[in-house]
Amino acid sequence: MKQNFTVRQGALDGVEAFLRVAQYRSFRRAAAELGVTPSAISQAVRALEARVGAALFIRTTRSVGLTEAGARFLSRAKPAFEELVAASEVARDLGQRPTGLLRLTVPRAVVPILLEPLIASFCQAYPEVEVEIAAGEELVDLAAKGFDAGVRMGQFVATDMVAVRLTPPFPFVVVGSPDYLRRHRQPERIDDLRQHACLRIRRSNGSIAPWSLVDGNKTVEAIVSGPLIAHDFPTMLGAAVEGMGLAQVPAPIATSLVKTGKLVQVLKSFAPMAPGVFLYYPSRHQTMPKLRAFIDHVKARPAAAGKTRVHVDDKHRRGTKMR
Repeated sequence: MKQNFTVRQGALDGVEAFLRVAQYRSFRRAAAELGVTPSAISQAVRALEARVGAALFIRTTRSVGLTEAGARFLSRAKPAFEELVAASEVARDLGQRPTGLLRLTVPRAVVPILLEPLIASFCQAYPEVEVEIAAGEELVDLAAKGFDAGVRMGQFVATDMVAVRLTPPFPFVVVGSPDYLRRHRQPERIDDLRQHACLRIRRSNGSIAPWSLVDGNKTVEAIVSGPLIAHDFPTMLGAAVEGMGLAQVPAPIATSLVKTGKLVQVLKSFAPMAPGVFLYYPSRHQTMPKLRAFIDHVKARPAAAGKTRVHVDDKHRRGTKMR
């Protein structure tokens, strides 16, 4: 395989020149193969011999042969150099077309309602890309954990991330099963939650999230209590279906259950709005073709509103404790 050759300072300087001379037993043929002058090849080999501390070639006016040191160096250097060339080709291939492993970190609730159809169509369009989905609620450092991109609700996306909208804004709804609401009077005001079993979720930082509700033009954080603390919305939603209590969840994951009558929405006028769900990634300047292809696939969906910088309005919230 013909490679571009330049003489540089470093541990590998002269190795390719040495390998070509060893292959052809000729400095002139090696120079022609690499597209440089015979003197450049000679200088590169001499510098390599100086670093190694041993002569690698026996030179005469008629021939070029390997010394014992040269033969041993060749036996180790040739396969190592070939591996470097192969590694460069693999890296170059990943940088030129959509291929390789695309790793995404996403909340569990997003996978069935949003990602499954999206991933299916993407994999059909780009068969050379493998997709790995790590479903979890933990907010991870994409670069440190080796992820190409993540999916989160807008309020959890850092302001320095580039984001692509996956859903429009949606409310956080309070729902309960018909059986639970037959056993407990349906709440009509925020204060009524004191009389109810309220299912809660533990955040990735270890704290238990309060329920966020709106009362007129202000946001109220209600400290509720109940029999279950979950680590993700699907678990909490399942408990609500089983009649364990009321749950506050993103509207998209509860919609089908409300339509089929397995859950009933309550406190509708108090439901706060969430910014929506976004695909996010660190920088467009570092985007590999596999991720660029996925971003373009996402943006081609009707619900996608294009690329934007996420900004979270951290307004003051008034806390109300429910006992």
